[in-house]
Amino acid sequence: MKTRITELFGIQHPIIQGGMHHVGFAEMAAAVSNAGGLGIITGLTQPTPEDLAKEIARCHEMTDKPFGVNLTFLPAFKMPPYPEYIQAIVEGGVKIVETAGRSPEKYMPALKAAGIKVIHKCTSVRHALKAESIGCDAVSVDGFECGGHPGEDDVPNFILLPRAAEALSIPFVASGGMADGRSLVAAMALGADGMNMGTRFLATTDAPIHDNVKQAIVAADELQTRLIMRNLRNTERVMKNVAVDEIIRIEGEKGDALAIDDIRHLVTGVQGRKVLQDGEMDAAAWSCGMVVGLINDIPSCEELLARIMQEAEDIIRGRLLGSL
Repeated sequence: MKTRITELFGIQHPIIQGGMHHVGFAEMAAAVSNAGGLGIITGLTQPTPEDLAKEIARCHEMTDKPFGVNLTFLPAFKMPPYPEYIQAIVEGGVKIVETAGRSPEKYMPALKAAGIKVIHKCTSVRHALKAESIGCDAVSVDGFECGGHPGEDDVPNFILLPRAAEALSIPFVASGGMADGRSLVAAMALGADGMNMGTRFLATTDAPIHDNVKQAIVAADELQTRLIMRNLRNTERVMKNVAVDEIIRIEGEKGDALAIDDIRHLVTGVQGRKVLQDGEMDAAAWSCGMVVGLINDIPSCEELLARIMQEAEDIIRGRLLGSL
């Protein structure tokens, strides 16, 4: 299947594995890229730029296919050394960067000077247009269904994707609620050039996370996610657990007076690692999309992408073209 996204990034299938904190290691990115998609190493999961350089080198040893690195620009307890991370990306020969959070405008000159293609994650059309105007090569349009940070507009993909298609000239992929061949065909029908998946890739044999997390995703339905940090205008969609129940209790108690310090002990990266790496399922809030309701197994990335593409072809050739 050729789309503007497969042509832009030199990949076989129009499927991207988005950056995921404490998940996007070399193993994950290489598995997706080897399966024909675009794997992404999560840059800030690596403690230092030197660690990122080593992780990029490991990924090159695991795949000869294109892969990218995610850099997320979000309010942080301590500002990461972004120029040094970018230098590690450049020196590592990576030619694709997924940016997220705040605008990457400040760092675009360095990225473009190195010949790097940039895809920016956006939760609104206005942000996507801004990304286009500063030179991003593509955008990932994230609907309200997505895990992680869905923005503050609460617009789902059935509205957001066609609006993006009307407004943008650059390629874009759909993110949020993407899981299978149906998702891919629907996203493309609404104007996207492919799809970005996060939660679906967590439930694969290749995901370097604890099996408790994978089993929790398979067991959950679409009603099991919650929104936290709305009071802080840093909304995050997470899987319901004891930690999330406590966050919601604190948020209700504090109201508009809520400060990040009130819930810091339940949302830090240290606590998140206890969930994803150690399988302590109630240790912290962890990002998860509503798409858990569509995830019923734990295949390899190769099996998953092959299945998605076969499902998409069957839908297009059978249900759609066959009904004409």
